[in-house]
Amino acid sequence: MLDVLIIGGGAAGLSCALVLGSAKNKPFAKNKHIAVITHQKTSHLQTALFNNVLGLKPGTTGESILESGKKQLHDLYPHIKQIENEKVCVISKSTNGFIVETNKNNYEAKLVVIAVGYTNLMTIKGLENYIEPHPRTNIEKDRIWLKNTNHLIEDNLYVAGTLAGWRSQFAIASGSGAHVATDILTLWNGGKHVKVHDKI
Repeated sequence: MLDVLIIGGGAAGLSCALVLGSAKNKPFAKNKHIAVITHQKTSHLQTALFNNVLGLKPGTTGESILESGKKQLHDLYPHIKQIENEKVCVISKSTNGFIVETNKNNYEAKLVVIAVGYTNLMTIKGLENYIEPHPRTNIEKDRIWLKNTNHLIEDNLYVAGTLAGWRSQFAIASGSGAHVATDILTLWNGGKHVKVHDKI
């Protein structure tokens, strides 16, 4: 049983995982079982070039961020399991949370964060009732979102990044993932607001 399963290894998914990982020494976050399915083949970062992102050297590619993000997560927070080369097919409710079925395995998780892209090619069964046209993109692009309130689709089921209805901007997607992570940490902390800052 996982405490959190993050689906998606792009900007939102990896940011969510990094913030959750960074809270490992907080009493309410110790011994939590967290995993991220780092499927990246359909990420828009694959073809991105960044010149306008604070803190990134101009000319940084999205492809390099995808790889360095997984390494950063592995090196700093190895307790977070990275699940490679699996694609999610079905999400269904269970007694204790959710069952997530991939093309290779089944996982049970108390909380699930969906952080995949916002194209209409998103085909995870079990989410059909939440799909609507994306509210912040041109209609001819045929983008979708999962209807949510402040990243929460329903109890214990979150969405982050462009699929949460945000614009396709790297900083926004990353921030959305971090937002969801701090909401989960706040939940674990009995509703007392949490943020995680490292200091010199």
